Amino acid sequence: MAEPMRVVVLVSGSGSNLQSLIDTVHEPGGDIEIVLVVSSHEGVPALDRAVRAGIATAVVGMSGRDRDERDRALADLVEAASPGLVVLAGWMSILTGEFLDRFPDRVINLHPSLLPSFPGLHAIEQALAWGVRYTGVTVHYAEEVVDGGPPILQEPVAVMYGDDAEALTARIREVEHRLVPEAVRLFAAGRVRRDPSDRRKVEIVPGEGE
Repeated sequence: MAEPMRVVVLVSGSGSNLQSLIDTVHEPGGDIEIVLVVSSHEGVPALDRAVRAGIATAVVGMSGRDRDERDRALADLVEAASPGLVVLAGWMSILTGEFLDRFPDRVINLHPSLLPSFPGLHAIEQALAWGVRYTGVTVHYAEEVVDGGPPILQEPVAVMYGDDAEALTARIREVEHRLVPEAVRLFAAGRVRRDPSDRRKVEIVPGEGE
């Protein structure tokens, strides 16, 4: 029997994507279990969501220290949970190599655009300002370059005439809440393969019967 996938989720705010993972893939003692939720801020709703689900929580903030020191402390905490995958679900802080190098090819992030379009902050507002017909959601490997890791899953979202940021955000969130759990399922099934000779390429290995 395969070992269950232990998942650590890093959050900073409301935790709606964390909730989607709790509702769809989290199964204590099953194939996928969220074993720890870490926030960059005290008192955020995401921590309450984790507590209600019986998941261990912690807070690791900057607290006057530099980013490398913070990331070493964060990596020590996460490593102690023995994760097979680390999911950045609204983690609003840049991670350095002090953290990422401890979990090679095991840290994924999501972004509300079809990368490489509109990286960084305010991606939804950027899409509206450009007048694009489609934006979307990307789940990608996290790297030190902001939103620079290769995509694992992407799904387009139509931008409708008359959309404002609130309306477009709502449709993007619906996609995020499907795409992030799907990515976790694929990792748990061993179906995500990053090409060792071309690190920009990611293969989704077909499942049985596909």
